[in-house]
Amino acid sequence: MDDTRRSPIGRPRGFDADQALERAMRVFWEQGYEGASLADLTAAMGITKTSMYAAFGNKEELFRKAVKRYEEGPAAYVACALAKPTAREVATAFLTGSVTASTLPDSPAGCLSVQGSLAAGETGRTARELLTDWRNHGRALLRDRFQRALDDGDLPAGSDPALIARYVMTIANGIAVQAAGGTTRDELQEVATAALRHWPPA
Repeated sequence: MDDTRRSPIGRPRGFDADQALERAMRVFWEQGYEGASLADLTAAMGITKTSMYAAFGNKEELFRKAVKRYEEGPAAYVACALAKPTAREVATAFLTGSVTASTLPDSPAGCLSVQGSLAAGETGRTARELLTDWRNHGRALLRDRFQRALDDGDLPAGSDPALIARYVMTIANGIAVQAAGGTTRDELQEVATAALRHWPPA
């Protein structure tokens, strides 16, 4: 993130780079990569295209920085969930975090990792691949965590950590899609709770 803070020597930037990136993140979150035009982005960021290119690079590079900011902000629940002491608590915190992040007040509904790549054509291929890799990485982290739970006896012998991780991730992605369609936080929390009702006992 340091590269968003540098200004050429002797040329003060004249705007808050963190705030501008936060606003860009929200535009991508709400409109997706392809839906967010440079005009939309620069208007929300309060800067010119020239300033955007100088501070953040092209649209693709700006998107990468926005995804990183989202990962460290609204999606920070992922790291918190992975640190929980039991597999069930990991899954519970992950799905509850997904519900919360997808229904934040005064924020776009849904999840940037899902919304950002929906209906993306060829011009959005790089962004789509970036988000696919990000979701796959998240699933791999869950799989590794559940594998550790299996090794520790926290999951029953014969459990499939990869399948459980895919199940939890699929529910989380579905929650994000439903949130974007207007489903309320309480309704989505009911879904998360139902998904864990038959969690395998240790």
